[in-house]
Amino acid sequence: MNKRQSFTFSHPKTAARKVLACAVTAGLGALTALSAGAAEMSLKASHQFPGGKGDVRDEMVQMIARDVAAAKVGLEIKVFPGSSLVKANEQWKAMLSGQIDMTSFPLDYAAGFHPQFGATLMPGLVKSHAHALRINASPFMKDIHAIIEQGGVKVLADAWLAGAFGAKDKCIKKPEDVVGLKVRSAGSTFAQMWAGAGASIVSIPSSEVYNALQQGVAQATDTSTGSFVSFRLYEQLKCVTAPGDNGLWFMYEPVLISMKTWNRLDAAQKAALTAASKKAETYFATESQKLDDKMVDAFKKANVEVVTMTDAEADAWRAVAEKTSYKNFSEKVPGGKELIQKALSVK
Repeated sequence: MNKRQSFTFSHPKTAARKVLACAVTAGLGALTALSAGAAEMSLKASHQFPGGKGDVRDEMVQMIARDVAAAKVGLEIKVFPGSSLVKANEQWKAMLSGQIDMTSFPLDYAAGFHPQFGATLMPGLVKSHAHALRINASPFMKDIHAIIEQGGVKVLADAWLAGAFGAKDKCIKKPEDVVGLKVRSAGSTFAQMWAGAGASIVSIPSSEVYNALQQGVAQATDTSTGSFVSFRLYEQLKCVTAPGDNGLWFMYEPVLISMKTWNRLDAAQKAALTAASKKAETYFATESQKLDDKMVDAFKKANVEVVTMTDAEADAWRAVAEKTSYKNFSEKVPGGKELIQKALSVK
């Protein structure tokens, strides 16, 4: 006798509902996966400045990252400060190659790619923080932005920093004060002015200045007032020449994004990044003016002598710059003469 066999039958409508439920579940899973993929779009932002130590350039980038995250547009910005991902001078190239997406960058560092960028660190071209804001709205800056974009990069936020001079053994006020000194210069235009006054030039990024001074590779330096503090140069210098009313050193250090990366963003992501960058730009414009006072306070607290230049001393430096930096730039850089004229026309 055969054993009884048991079978379970499903009603046709029940089976159809199960198939439909499975299909819906699979579809939702696919949508969730797509959504998760979008939410994981991550950009790498690199810069050379100390992170988490109050440097306003780092804070500017961190602000953008926080605000973009808060906008919930499926975009994350990971910040790599202190040259931890890319060396200072390599960041422009790293954006073009796709190694990084964003940077807070002294534009003059890329003058080897586009010599016109040297105008953004030209002795005496920008005279004050208020003047820098007027420069931002000028035909001069429109031309600079156009060259940046032609090079494959987009400006997210403008930023100008005032700078100072510092030396290990003396104060620098007049051109003759640097005769025979090994001076670290932030860029070629200032290097030409220093050399014209009789100094020898040391070319390294600001992140390496401390060690260069400590080891005697450099005896003096120019750099931003923010870097004088964040890199603790008061531990190596005897005297610093603050901007005061006669600032000669202003450097353009914008926040930049690779155009390839920008073009990958959707409309919501672009809007969020633009809004965050404008907010950071406003923050920086306010904070950058405070950096000069913070530098003076920090150096006095460290018992470093702080001096400023008189009108006559500043004019003497500008005379050297006109014969060296301005002349070379006008003669050797395509469109250089016109760029200087446009900048000088901003009162």
